[in-house]
Amino acid sequence: MLRRHFSQLAALALVGGWNSLTVAAPKAVQALRLQRNGWVPNNPRLPVLVYPQAIAVQGSEPAALFERTFAANGWPPQWRYGVFDYHHYHTEGHEVLGVASGSARLMLGGPDGHVVPVRAGDVLLLPAGTGHCNLGSSDDFLVVGAYPPGQHADICRAAPTAAQQARIDGLPFPDSDPVQGAQGAVKQYWLSTRNT
Repeated sequence: MLRRHFSQLAALALVGGWNSLTVAAPKAVQALRLQRNGWVPNNPRLPVLVYPQAIAVQGSEPAALFERTFAANGWPPQWRYGVFDYHHYHTEGHEVLGVASGSARLMLGGPDGHVVPVRAGDVLLLPAGTGHCNLGSSDDFLVVGAYPPGQHADICRAAPTAAQQARIDGLPFPDSDPVQGAQGAVKQYWLSTRNT
């Protein structure tokens, strides 16, 4: 598994209803490259991106901070919930998860995969095919989920069919990073793979 680090590029400013959105101080983004793991395809071409403390959680409606950030960067938010406590992956959408409150231990990559502790303010970007599962969470654990336009989450719990694998491999790249915008980590870690 390959890990890469880099500093976040800039704070996000929004207009319209809010003069600005408080983005946490820049921290290293972690890139985790996951290979196929039994029935879980993962996405060997696109790394998982982990943004520790990406959003400074504050106020009485912290989920709205994530929703506004994701929407401003072209990732329409679609739900507020937790993360399922069983291994699953998606074939029809790259998924961003913003931890609005609480904490959890997530396993990425399928059974015996990579354990990632998350807490309020963290963001994870899971390319299609990435296995994920909640190993345990606080009672107040709340996540905001978003996808690029036209994409969504299907719940897959078995090895992908040939058609599902083709969907994972051919799913369009988002135009913008859900946290950092056009010049963010997606450009560095995902768009650079288009010709490889």
